[in-house]
Amino acid sequence: MTDTKLSWQGSSKILDVPKARIWAPWYVAEYRLRNMSKWLGAIVAFGLGNPVLYLLSVGIGIGALVDSTSGADNPIGVPYLTFLAPALLATAAIQAAMDETTFPTMQGFLWDKSFFAMISTQLMARDIVGGIMIASSIRCSFNTLIYAGVLVLFGAIPLTSVPVLVFAAIFAGISFAGVMLAVTSFVKQDDGFYAIVGRFVLTPMFMFSGTFYPLESLPIYLQWVGWISPVWHATNLGRNLSYGLEVEPWLLAVHVIFMGAILVAGMIVATRKFASRLSA
Repeated sequence: MTDTKLSWQGSSKILDVPKARIWAPWYVAEYRLRNMSKWLGAIVAFGLGNPVLYLLSVGIGIGALVDSTSGADNPIGVPYLTFLAPALLATAAIQAAMDETTFPTMQGFLWDKSFFAMISTQLMARDIVGGIMIASSIRCSFNTLIYAGVLVLFGAIPLTSVPVLVFAAIFAGISFAGVMLAVTSFVKQDDGFYAIVGRFVLTPMFMFSGTFYPLESLPIYLQWVGWISPVWHATNLGRNLSYGLEVEPWLLAVHVIFMGAILVAGMIVATRKFASRLSA
């Protein structure tokens, strides 16, 4: 045998570990998006069907009645459909973002246990949480843009208002997704839990967040629902940015800070729970 020095230098030379670590959440997001693509037809159908049906029934039907009866004394100052649009966008964004942080997340823990496979590699809990949030944000943005396009076609909003309204709605969707991801990280079995969330969390947020009329019109004992709801914060922010609804500067800051705070808090809690649950 010849005393030949081995030239193999190990995986550290084959794989750029620092680069892989930087892009780790995006690898998780890619996996989630590939799974999501299986349901692309349903996502597009619901993304188009829901706004069209809702705008036909509520926006145009009830909206025409409101506009005709208020006349020159219109208390909201704009057509009812324009008033309604920011709330519809925010709700659609929240629903889309939530869909990606509930059952698909439970799947990674319970049904296909893909999160346990991920954590056995160089991925960390924060990478998995980051990837879920990236995928959720992309789905949220996709649905929100579809909804905004339908609103433009129905004449609810001008094209110039789309960027600011989409920004406010996506911000609300992502912030609520962070909260729902934290909640889902504690769920061991569904047992109708998400149906309860839909009925007793999402529905009150939609109904009592200044969606159909200004929040100030509600009795004071119901206004608190809006104060803690990302729907109201995004709606009020969107109305200010799109058609100039008068909102105090400090309240605009509260809207942004509130949504940012629940997003950060949700991701911190989710990351810690993912780490403890996947290390068990």
